[in-house]
Amino acid sequence: MERREFIKTVLRRTGIGASVAVAGTTGLVGYYQPRKELYTQAPEGEGAKERLERPKKVVVIGGGLAGISASMELARRGFQVTLVESSAALGGKLTGWDLDALGERFPVEHGFHGFFDQYYNLNELFAYAGIKPDVFMASPGYPIIFKDSPEEIFGQTPKLFPLNVLSIVGQSRRLDLLSFLKTSKGLVSMGELFRYEYKKSFSKYDSIDFMTYCRQGEALPAFVDTVLHPFADATMNRMEMLSAAEALRYFHFYFLGSPEGLAFKITNRDCMSALIDPLEAKLKELGVTLQKGSTARRLNVDGDKVSGVVVDSPESGSDLFLSIDPLAVPQTGFAAFATADGVPIMVGREGSGYLAYDGRCTHIGCPVSPDLLTGGFYCPCHAGRYDATGTPVSGPPKAPLAKLAVVEEGGKVIVKREGASGELLECDYCIVAANVRGTRELIKASQLNCPGFESKVASLGEADPYAVYRLWLDRPLDSADFPFYTVSGYTYTDSISLYSHFQEPFISWAKKHGGTVVELHAYAIAPKDIRSEEEIKATMLQELHTIFPESVGAKVLQELFMMQSNFSRWAPGDHARRPGVATPFSNLFLAGDWVKVDAPVFLMEAAAFTGRMAANSIFRQESLKLVPLPIVPMKGLFA
Repeated sequence: MERREFIKTVLRRTGIGASVAVAGTTGLVGYYQPRKELYTQAPEGEGAKERLERPKKVVVIGGGLAGISASMELARRGFQVTLVESSAALGGKLTGWDLDALGERFPVEHGFHGFFDQYYNLNELFAYAGIKPDVFMASPGYPIIFKDSPEEIFGQTPKLFPLNVLSIVGQSRRLDLLSFLKTSKGLVSMGELFRYEYKKSFSKYDSIDFMTYCRQGEALPAFVDTVLHPFADATMNRMEMLSAAEALRYFHFYFLGSPEGLAFKITNRDCMSALIDPLEAKLKELGVTLQKGSTARRLNVDGDKVSGVVVDSPESGSDLFLSIDPLAVPQTGFAAFATADGVPIMVGREGSGYLAYDGRCTHIGCPVSPDLLTGGFYCPCHAGRYDATGTPVSGPPKAPLAKLAVVEEGGKVIVKREGASGELLECDYCIVAANVRGTRELIKASQLNCPGFESKVASLGEADPYAVYRLWLDRPLDSADFPFYTVSGYTYTDSISLYSHFQEPFISWAKKHGGTVVELHAYAIAPKDIRSEEEIKATMLQELHTIFPESVGAKVLQELFMMQSNFSRWAPGDHARRPGVATPFSNLFLAGDWVKVDAPVFLMEAAAFTGRMAANSIFRQESLKLVPLPIVPMKGLFA
């Protein structure tokens, strides 16, 4: 088949009219190509200014990418910004910490991160902070390892449609190109992937999960198994729990609607030193006040406006109240309880009295659990450990657990924190850019008397837990040719990153010791597969042995296991209830990857984008010029 006729066949079978097809290859390349756009915003007023004439105070809650993005834009325009972050470090899911191991100090983080070329807003944020391109390296390809079939290796794809799609099919061992085009279970049935349109797609497909969508559409099974399933899992939501509409948005943003193709970069050193430290330095240069290690507890509201934010730290304190039966407190060790607002409290005995700690890890606020082996406390999210006095002894936390006051009154054990009121940060505007859990807790504690809004926030959910297992092995994995692999068909392992292939200081350590530093990632663990830490680790290690047989018999010199639950949920039906950037309060705005927007953005780019949107909402009220918001096309090619 000649190239011209071949492309016409593709267009005909994917829903483009014959009148367009006969325009030939030149017309196709010139017309049917995704192009970078600017998001359409409400127009700014006439005579909009660049900067404030008189400073206004803004409190930004949450120091992840959304909060950093909003803070940076506001500070650039003359606002007095206070950024409140409960962790000891900024960065959210990009944050990192040091691990002392094997006589050296290694940087570690939440897991592997890929930075795509269509992260326009995030990349502009990096550039403004002075982050140089040389901290990134291009990923050389997209290998997918299957449990029951040969490995697939997808190289750098062309950017021109339909060559980008056809190259994926053409490079595959499992997908026959002509059969894919001829069968009714090929591109025709998956045409909605090319017809993404926000309102129509969500109206039609948000009520079903993506697995059901693929089955109902009779999609070619090999196409689902080879392409759709592995890439959909990277949303950190299982295909069976992922809204079909969100999946369409995801594929549109990352590939089918992206002018940049499927290219992504990785950092050649840890994200904390490569990205977050320069961002923090830029915030300080702009005059942003950083309150790290402090937690926003409630919003003070006066009429339809937020007048201030109550913030506490281990020093300032806030009201906590818990009443428990003395018989529930163990004779040795600690038991975990929770306040009405869900704050974890660790309670034990001390002599003839009682001892209690705030059970929120001082790293990023994850709940700790009593450690029966040591008598102290353990945070499974990032492998943080505390002794029985609440003092951190390993892992990322630096500050001790906050000690609480305990009294026995009326036959009950009463736990409270004295000091009580915390610090009030007055503000002209407030942006809540915390994660789902933090936002829910803040809005619930604020008692805003706004049922509709509070209900929307309360309905936000987190995806199934994910696990990260990093291993220092005493031998190389010679068959591993790529720095990153997607994995499909295994119980836990969804991706494998070879840190000793692309990131310092792991490259140098591997050369010096002849070993490998490898990280296994389970993106979303189904409830039926939740097991103890030791069982999950043993299974993931066995999966590594199956995938790379030369790892059998390798000695594990050091390991780090983390199990977390903090990625946003994108389940069927969630979208209709999701709150947007604006709120019923005229000076309160939301930002984060979980915020409802009509723009085709996802994950880290959604965080940076909504942070800028929130800043623009404030700029509009202050008659300032808006920040342009670049995006991939709003609609699919065939919408």
